[in-house]
Formats: sequence, structure tokens, C-alpha cells
Amino acid sequence: MDIKDILLDYRDNKKSLEEVIDSLSLFSIEHIEDQVAQIDINRANRKHVPEVVLATHKKPRDLLLILNKILQKNEYVLVSKIKPSLVPKLVHYYRKTGFIIDEGRNSTSILIYKNESSLPSIRGGKVGIISAGTSDIGIAEEARLATRVMGCSSFVTYDVGIAGLHRLLGPLKMMTTNKVDAIVAIAGMEGALPAIITSLVNVPVIGVPTSIGYGFGSNGMGALASMLQTCSFGLSVVNIDNGIGGGIFASMVANRGT
Repeated sequence: MDIKDILLDYRDNKKSLEEVIDSLSLFSIEHIEDQVAQIDINRANRKHVPEVVLATHKKPRDLLLILNKILQKNEYVLVSKIKPSLVPKLVHYYRKTGFIIDEGRNSTSILIYKNESSLPSIRGGKVGIISAGTSDIGIAEEARLATRVMGCSSFVTYDVGIAGLHRLLGPLKMMTTNKVDAIVAIAGMEGALPAIITSLVNVPVIGVPTSIGYGFGSNGMGALASMLQTCSFGLSVVNIDNGIGGGIFASMVANRGT
């Protein structure tokens, strides 16, 4: 039972005011056994941003407990930064139990959901997602999955980095023609792509530096520094490899106008 069901029961005189208050206070946080986690299950209702499960460093048993609890309540969950060896096992497990899996291409993030109607309804926001290189696609896919759980439509183009800048023009024309509200630009190495995109469009751009690179700029530090130093107004930057954060922020911007 979710908040909507509780309120409908109150409207239909199936619950008293005191029962509704008790139900809502208990429903706001879901406790996982042995203090494994406390899930903010109603975050999506409160701020239109669902709770996303960061799988890094979680034991498989604990991860399953958390995911199953969320799926029991919401029928969808976005999981990020899963150990690569665990991804196929999770996909197999949940497909076997009847769930649909949107596997991020080259990514360690997946979206698990019961059916299309389980996902948040489309709110009208449009987000463009552009990656500089093929190696950045995994993080770009995180952003794409994030837009799905935010009720946004996404327009995706990959491998259009500055090594062949002419490749960028067609995708930007497509995105501006479709009137995207924000663009997520993902780049490693020197991280120049987001600043270039910002100089060409009139919508906010969210730069996501990736840990693709080597030498002086390894682990994404070069890309992060470059994006933070931009002189092109309209670019905001999230942390290294934070495709989820970039996708959610862009979606929040996009949904404001709907």
C-alpha cells in the first residue's frame, strides 16, 4: 500500500484520521533487517526524485534485501555502480521472477521494473545525452536510466567527441529541433566537450567528467578540472563518473517547465 491508497481509504471512510497519520509515519521509512538500511521509500512523492541504490561495497545479500523491499513498495528501482561480475546474476534473478530489466549499455547500472505502468509517468521534460567517446557510454547510460525514472524523454548520441568535432553538429541540430530542456555531456580525457556544447546551445548543460584517461589526467581529474575551469556560461558540473547525478539534475531542470 502506498500513500495514494492510504489517502483513498481515508476518503472512503475506511481509515480514521489517526490511522492515516500512523500509516503515513510508518510508511515514510522502510527498515531493512539487522539495520542494513533505512529506505526513503516516499522520496519520489516528496521531491519527484526516487531513491537510487548505490551498489558499491554492498554485500550481495544486503543488496537483494534492499532491492526486494523497494520493489515490493514501488515496483521499480534504479541500481548504480554494481560490481561487473554481479550484473548478469542480478539480471537473471529478476528476469526469472518476472521483472523487466533495462540494462545500461556497457554500464554497471540497471533499471528493474514490473511493467511500463510501474515507472513514473512521462512529465514532458526532454533531456539530451551526449558522450564524447565510446569509452564514456557506460556513464552516459547511467544518465539515460536516470531520466527514465524522472519521467523524462531522452535523446541520445554517443561517440561525438572533439577529436572529430564535425560529428557533433548533427546531434545538436537533432536535439535543438526536438527542443530539449537540458543536455548532459559526458567526457573523459581533457573533458572539453561540455564547454563546447555550452557555447553552441541556449539550454543548461550538465558536464559529467569520466575516469577515462591516463597519465597526468588519469582517473578523471583532468576532465573535472577542465570542466570546472570553463569560461562558457551555462555549464554545471557533477562529480567524476556521476552519470546518475547528471541525469537527475538535468531532468529536474527539464521538468520545471512542464
